[in-house]
Amino acid sequence: MRARGAAPGSAPPRWVYVPAALGLALTVLPLAGLLSRVDWPNLLPLLTSGPARAALLLSLRTAAASTALCLLLGVPLALVLARGTFPGLRVVRSVVLLPLVLPPVVGGLALLWALGRRGLLGPALSVAGVEIAFTTAAVVVAQTFVSLPFLVLSLEGALRSTGPRYDAVAATLGARPSRVLLRVTLPLVGPGLLSGAVLAFARALGEFGATLTFAGSLQGVTRTLPLEVYLQRETDPDAAAALSLLLVVVAVVVVVAVRGRRAGP
Repeated sequence: MRARGAAPGSAPPRWVYVPAALGLALTVLPLAGLLSRVDWPNLLPLLTSGPARAALLLSLRTAAASTALCLLLGVPLALVLARGTFPGLRVVRSVVLLPLVLPPVVGGLALLWALGRRGLLGPALSVAGVEIAFTTAAVVVAQTFVSLPFLVLSLEGALRSTGPRYDAVAATLGARPSRVLLRVTLPLVGPGLLSGAVLAFARALGEFGATLTFAGSLQGVTRTLPLEVYLQRETDPDAAAALSLLLVVVAVVVVVAVRGRRAGP
């Protein structure tokens, strides 16, 4: 029986369903294992304990701050990549997207060697009285570093899909470039911008490696929710399972929100 809406002859071969089922199992089984380890009767107390609450609030604050920073930096970057025409554009795009494939620990070390006390800009920052490494600011910087490509990719794709024709029409009617950007371009790519911001927030909320390397794990200062899960897995597996479930729920909400936006009109 052909799936509704599928074109004739477009159904995959029957054997494809076997590896597809294995791929689905590879995703579902770990989630089932997590659900089986959750202490459901004590879930609420575990999620509202002092360390868990502090880690959650810190994660929410830093993820929100890094998402705002991603918007501030990512929107101009996406505009340049989508509409810019200058030599080296492909190189710039590759550099911007590099954190997507860079191991998070390597990213954290790179940030430390750039912004740490003995890093590339460390002496100049110290003279100015600015300390970034192993502070809450370092968490925001690390999260922004790994999250920025998600927003840039989403927004660049939306900009390329809409094209510059509406901008050109607005310009011929006398609108200045800044007005065209704020009144025409950004409203047209609003869904893509929102999807990118949601993805950036989710990536920031789940960041572990770069945060641990560049910011450390100081309770109430740099110990975000993923770091708290990592520490609790040895001393309190029930708390680790409860906090992991919370991150999974956030991830599911993000996936549903992004998919809903892309499937909308």
